[in-house]
Amino acid sequence: MEELSQSFRALGDPTRLRILRLVAEAPLNVTELVSLVGVAQSSVSHHLGKLKNLGLLREERQAGFSYYSLALEQQDARWPLIRMAREAEDAAGDSARLKDLLRAREDRQALNERLLEPGQSWFLWAGALASLLPPLDVVDFGCGTGVLSVAIARWARHVWAIDQNAEALEQARERAGREGRANITFLREDLHRLSLKAGRMDLVVISQSLHHVEAPAAVLAEAARLLKPGGRLVLLELMPHEERWVLERLGHRHLGFAPESLEAALREAGFASLTRETHARDGASPFRVFLLTGVKPS
Repeated sequence: MEELSQSFRALGDPTRLRILRLVAEAPLNVTELVSLVGVAQSSVSHHLGKLKNLGLLREERQAGFSYYSLALEQQDARWPLIRMAREAEDAAGDSARLKDLLRAREDRQALNERLLEPGQSWFLWAGALASLLPPLDVVDFGCGTGVLSVAIARWARHVWAIDQNAEALEQARERAGREGRANITFLREDLHRLSLKAGRMDLVVISQSLHHVEAPAAVLAEAARLLKPGGRLVLLELMPHEERWVLERLGHRHLGFAPESLEAALREAGFASLTRETHARDGASPFRVFLLTGVKPS
């Protein structure tokens, strides 16, 4: 009863009520909430902390950002609070701004997918995968909306498609369903710390995902851990570039990699028999990609 009373008092603050209403519709990070409610970041963070401490919100990390979402289920005694928040008068026009923000987020995701595919990326993947004979057990690190996972599932025994973005995973599941691919397991996990057992996989693919992670070396170590002796890693990444706009708009953490640095990281992770292929720049695009492969020694 005391918890219910504290929650009602907390929502007596109009800004907290607005924040709760917004995150009840979609997971949002602090920057997004600042743009929606129009108050200082410190104030938004304070309100989020209060709501989280009361158990009204949960916090999850995705692509370097903390996203806040509703933590209550309908059977919770405080669920009427959520209904009240959703039904409260939207005098500030939050709903319209939220729709615009979510539309822009979808546009960023689409841009991220179009950045290199289906040109350079698919050219290299076709060459890399042509020599691999099914059936194989495959892990796709950072599967996004599942384009590559579904393609691999056509010849693999089974695919584990892993990403931290819940919305992207849902789109990946829908894509697999449309194509009738039942041999894919979708996991929402952190690539730095995976739950899959060691030494079970034949192939790990990392397609333009490493520039999204905080610690690339740790992710490569996870890839090595999952592979059987003799298992292979296929890694596609961006060459170094100066397009800093991708950090904010697309959530990149690194402006590409020098191939030599990733080769050194692969050796440090225990990979051998390394190969490299670099693709020429595609027209006026500022981005180039390179492909690395490695084998976990028997």
